[in-house]
Amino acid sequence: MQRKAYVPGAATLLVALLAGCTSGSGSGGTTDDANPGDAGTATAAAQPGKYRTLPEPCGAVSQSTLDSLLPGIKQITDADQRAAAYAGEATLTYDTDRKVGCRWKVESTDATDHLLVDFERVVSYDNAVSDDSQAKTIFATKETAADLPEPAAGTSGASDSATPSTSASTSASATPTASSSASTSASPSDSTTPSALQPRTLSDLGDEAFLDDALSSSGSTAKQRTVTVVFRTSNVIVTIEYEEQPATVGVIPDSQKMQDRARKLAAQLADSLNG
Repeated sequence: MQRKAYVPGAATLLVALLAGCTSGSGSGGTTDDANPGDAGTATAAAQPGKYRTLPEPCGAVSQSTLDSLLPGIKQITDADQRAAAYAGEATLTYDTDRKVGCRWKVESTDATDHLLVDFERVVSYDNAVSDDSQAKTIFATKETAADLPEPAAGTSGASDSATPSTSASTSASATPTASSSASTSASPSDSTTPSALQPRTLSDLGDEAFLDDALSSSGSTAKQRTVTVVFRTSNVIVTIEYEEQPATVGVIPDSQKMQDRARKLAAQLADSLNG
C-alpha cells in the first residue's frame, strides 16, 4: 500500500494558523482587559441609606405620651379595654421593612381623639440615586401636596425653634381641662389662627420637617382639627396625624395645644431613630 506523501507546506500553514489564533487571543485579551478600566470610570453606586429596618410602630409611642394625646384613655374603667387602647392597632402593610404604622382612637366625655404614626423607609432602585436623595424627593412631594402658606413677615423661624413643651405647659396652665381648653380656644380657625400656628416648615426636627393644621366640619357641624407633622431623617420619613373632634357642637379644638403635643411626639420619635 502506498503511503500518502508528507506535505511540508501544509504543516507550515497549520503552524501559521495556530500562531495567528494565539496572537488573536492575545490581542482580544488586551481588548477585554480594557473593559475593567472603562468600568472604573463609571459613576460609583450611590450610598445606601442610614436605616435598614423600622421600629415596631405600636410600641414607638410611650404610655405617658398616649395619656397626653388621648385624654380619654384614663377614663376607660375596664382594664382589658384600657390595655387594648394603649396597644393601638397596626396598619395594614405588605413589607414591614419598608412601611409600618399604628393608629389609636379613644373617646372621652369631652372629645374623640385619633392618632396615627407612620414610618416609611425609602430605598432607591437607581444606582445613581442614593436612598437619602430619593427620600428627599418623596418628602418634597408630601410638602408640596400640603400646600403650606407663605410665612408671614417677621414670623419666619420664630415658631419653628420654639420648644413644644414650653408652649404646651403655658397652654395647659391657662386651660386646665380638655373642655375648658377647647371652649377658650373657640376663636382659632383656618382664617383666624395666629400666624405662629399656621401650617409651616419646622427647622428643629430631623433633616427637614413641616407641620399642617386643618380645621373641618362634619355633617353634625362639629369642628374637627387635624394636625399633621411630617419629618425626614436620612432615608426614613415619619408622619404623625393627630385629630380631635369635640363632643360639643360649636367647640373648636385648641390649635396650639394639639400642635405642641404632636411636635413633642415627633421630637421623641426622631430621638429614638437617632438613638
